[in-house]
Amino acid sequence: MTALATDEARAVLERAGRQPDDRIDLAGTALALAALDRPRVRLGWYREHLDALAAGVAAEARRGPPALTEVIAGRYGYAGDTRTYDDLQNANLMRVIDRRRGLPVALGILYIHAARAQGWAAAGLSFPQHFLVRVAAGAGPAILDPFHGGHAVGPAELRALLKGIAGPAAELRPDHYAPVGDRDVLLRLQNNIKLRLLQEDRAPEAAETLGAMLTIAPEHAALWREAGIINARIGNPGAAIAALERFLALGRDERLLHEAAVLLQHLKANLH
Repeated sequence: MTALATDEARAVLERAGRQPDDRIDLAGTALALAALDRPRVRLGWYREHLDALAAGVAAEARRGPPALTEVIAGRYGYAGDTRTYDDLQNANLMRVIDRRRGLPVALGILYIHAARAQGWAAAGLSFPQHFLVRVAAGAGPAILDPFHGGHAVGPAELRALLKGIAGPAAELRPDHYAPVGDRDVLLRLQNNIKLRLLQEDRAPEAAETLGAMLTIAPEHAALWREAGIINARIGNPGAAIAALERFLALGRDERLLHEAAVLLQHLKANLH
């Protein structure tokens, strides 16, 4: 197997950007995103590992969703990185596979991949600040917490988790159980990287991460605005102008559109 070169990774991302959400190869696209940071690393083994996870679950499929926990967390030892949670490696799927540690969303992609390989309905949930996976198979649906060993969580645990995140007055709402599309899962994965890069004052790298996000979500207006602002800040006016013009074509918020137009006018004036 040969390494997935950067241009090949870009091709995977561009294809995802053109596809409807339900046609995106979630794990494959996450590997392509990872390859942008590790262009010389062979991907063949990582693809084989994804196949091995799916095959392991297939052998236990009669058990339904608990098979995911048994194989991914039990047999292969995947769990959340509680010691170095903010490490950028935790959002790079290749490094997550290497280390068997990662963020909830990165681990969740493995669970979704293995579940869908069995023909089971699986999706991430719109739960605040903690990625959970809903899987429907066998006796009924289950909500799994990939960060905590694939543990199945019920309403009481979800309520306690929510209160720990949002405060004691928070209560479960139907939207907390709403599925998240695969494109949004990938954006959530990359957003973790972008935010950490910005926190570390690594804006040029954050701009590159935003570029990858826009490749898979070219109609996402807010990302174009952010790309325009960051590129303006790091002294890349050409990229900033292109991003802001795209935002003006896609955006809906009048206040933000006005602010973008002012910045765009300023950037163009300074080009001369």
